[in-house]
Amino acid sequence: MDFLLVILQSGMASLVSYLAAHVLLCLVPAFFVAGALSALVPQAAVVRFLGPGASKWVAYPAAAGAGSLLAVCSCTVQPLFAGIYKQGAGLGPAMTFMFFAPAANILALSYTGVALGGEFAFARLVLSLIFGVGIGMIMAMLFHRDDMARTAQIEAFQDKAGMGRLTLVFLLALVALLIGGTLKTSPLTAQLWRADLAWSWAPLAQAKLDQWLPMDELRGEEGLSLQGTVLIGLLGLIGMTSVRGLGKVDEGFNTRTWTSLSLIALTLIFAAVGIRATAEGLQVALTGRTVVVAALMAALVPLARTFDPWDVQQWLWETWRFVKQIFPLLVAGVFIVGVIRVFIEPAWVQAVAGQNTLLGNMAGVVFGVFMYFPTLVEVPVAKMLLSLGMHPGPLLAYIMADPELSVQSMLITASIIGRRKTATYVVLVAVFATAAGLAYGAWTDGRPVWHIALSVATLGLAVAATVRILARRQLQEPVGSA
Repeated sequence: MDFLLVILQSGMASLVSYLAAHVLLCLVPAFFVAGALSALVPQAAVVRFLGPGASKWVAYPAAAGAGSLLAVCSCTVQPLFAGIYKQGAGLGPAMTFMFFAPAANILALSYTGVALGGEFAFARLVLSLIFGVGIGMIMAMLFHRDDMARTAQIEAFQDKAGMGRLTLVFLLALVALLIGGTLKTSPLTAQLWRADLAWSWAPLAQAKLDQWLPMDELRGEEGLSLQGTVLIGLLGLIGMTSVRGLGKVDEGFNTRTWTSLSLIALTLIFAAVGIRATAEGLQVALTGRTVVVAALMAALVPLARTFDPWDVQQWLWETWRFVKQIFPLLVAGVFIVGVIRVFIEPAWVQAVAGQNTLLGNMAGVVFGVFMYFPTLVEVPVAKMLLSLGMHPGPLLAYIMADPELSVQSMLITASIIGRRKTATYVVLVAVFATAAGLAYGAWTDGRPVWHIALSVATLGLAVAATVRILARRQLQEPVGSA
């Protein structure tokens, strides 16, 4: 009974920490961006640049370039991936975007460079680009016929008009809100004003929260702050008002619609305020992020009013549809990860992955699957594992797999593209992450470059031959079987 309680507590701790720290300024804006992509951006514009018939020299660099600008984790990228995929993006470019965005965005690379060194960050960038594009192309080849059939149905009913300037400005404002809420740069984190409140209850309440949900960086447990507790409560209120406020907005605006939107705006601004308990009380600080988030929220109101009311209704309804599709799976996945962490000791991975072996690199990949950490946590964990004896090769395999193969990400991806395509993607990422670790580990061990290049080329030929065989088999199967 006590062990069951520990398991449930670990699952709830993982879920609560994630909701408090990563949902509002990361995931909520991402849902609104996805809704705008789905409702406001003409499918012709997406198909033109990212469709299966688009030039590979345009589609894949565009997908990788878009991913590099978004400081998002693997969960936050899911709504964006769903949005462009629904609008007609080819499977290959869409998978490249989903791979590259969490693995090699500006935030991930800069943070990796600071914590692990420029050499490691460069390897992560180059390998993420090669594997992101390579996996996308392989997926496009394996499921080419299904992809063409899907986009042909879209093109049959699409509006041929391009994306208007107003839509582009509105979409950029939403993306700016997402970036402004997540990017960790000095203008955003700079403190503009601070107040120290002598509230004696604050440190006592924070101590109680620390007792209930202790912080453990090695297990990815981020704890819970007083501000995070309030944010979870506000998130619950948003959910209750949005069921009818956004879920029924296609039938017309109602009181709960305005209540829900007002709560979302106020909650995002509150999330951007720096609040922490101190020994003397509570410290409240306004930062550059607070100003940027508030300004962007204010700017979105007049921008939204320039659209036809029906377009705004569709944007909000599509946003809610993505929430219903993705958020429950995210919650379940984060909870499951918290439960699994009880059974996995990081020391095991350190012991197995102390050398650059095939088993060690596979252990790094498995560790990335079942011990998912958001971007701002995975790098400190990687640094800690390196200091505890993990070989640089398996460490790179872990850091390549962690943003891509978390339990919740696999659940969500399967709901968007199907289980067969998801299983193929998981296998490809696991194989390439393991190969990346082996190659990088061999290089750090001083193996000759030509030897490493020969091994990588052999693997590439083997993968190419396998893909060619599977692609031929796929052409013989009924459309839609994937």
